Amino acid sequence: MPASVNDRIAARVRELRTARGLSLDALADVSGVSRSMISLIERGETSPTAVVLERLATGLGVMLASLFDTPAGPGAPVSRRAEQQEWRDPQSGYLRRNVSPPGFPSPIQLVEVAFPAGARVAYESGPRQTATHQQIWVLQGTIDVTLGRQQHNLEAGDCLALQLDQPITYHNPTSKPARYAVVIVSLPR
Repeated sequence: MPASVNDRIAARVRELRTARGLSLDALADVSGVSRSMISLIERGETSPTAVVLERLATGLGVMLASLFDTPAGPGAPVSRRAEQQEWRDPQSGYLRRNVSPPGFPSPIQLVEVAFPAGARVAYESGPRQTATHQQIWVLQGTIDVTLGRQQHNLEAGDCLALQLDQPITYHNPTSKPARYAVVIVSLPR
């Protein structure tokens, strides 16, 4: 039986934390996520929000998408639709699907997001250990993306290129769902 999304996230966070030689307390210090929350996540006993997962990813020095990868071992170069991991943020209701092959060694990650009407997600993280670039391509609907103090209103077909080095907020200001693809590239500094 395939592991649940929470089980996969639990194993991946534990694996990355251990590989970096971080205790629960040390990861709590660098991520801003409480030790008790990290412990619950690593045991698969909670469904963390997107904001909490982003803080953990930043503290671990990885992209958020990598928290959904299968633990250890190289992956295949093909990602079949039926096997692509989906995860729903319990706070905003957005549905995230990792399109890229999990575990395949590549600096590029593809993610598709179904964003509910009125949803908002705010990531407070700033500069990262690696230079992380994104391009957000709106496939359906409208989203507002605010990077730092600059807001971008994006409609279907629009594409925004940015570097993740300051807080970012995604918001669907309409009464209809939106869908967008994110291309993420992480480069050493």
